[in-house]
Formats: sequence, structure tokens, C-alpha cells
Amino acid sequence: MDEELHSINSIRAMEVIDIERGAKIGFARDFKIDCESSTIESILIPVQKGSWFGKVEFIEVPWKDIIKIGDDVILVKLNTFMDEIL
Repeated sequence: MDEELHSINSIRAMEVIDIERGAKIGFARDFKIDCESSTIESILIPVQKGSWFGKVEFIEVPWKDIIKIGDDVILVKLNTFMDEIL
């Protein structure tokens, strides 16, 4: 992945797209950070299932599975087990 700097707020405003399916997944809501190495381990994308009052689940995309962070989208390659969630 190219070395470009992006702020957390700019990443949150970008839509996440799975390149395998060409599907829109959502927007990054949160991040898992390794405090010892000061690196982002993964991004968390909320997925609403069921009713409006249902529990919000998250898709966790490891940082290594992010293919490209563009100007307005994040391209990722999700694992096959994500078919059940999407």
C-alpha cells in the first residue's frame, strides 16, 4: 500500500468497498489500535441486523486486508466468511 497520510476523521468519511464482490460495506466507525507499536490493527464497520433496536454488529477488517485508501473510498478484500454477514 502506498504511504499516504490520512486523518482518522477523513478515513471515517470514506465508504468501504469489497473488491471481491463490488459491494458497499459501510463506513469505518472505529479502529483497533496496538498501543505498543502505535499502529492500526483493524477497522470496524457497523452492520445493522434485524430491527432498528437490534444490536449493532461489526465487521472487523484487518489492516493487512486494506488494498487501497483513495480520496473518497477504501478498497478492501474480505475473507470468505463475510458472506454470512453481508
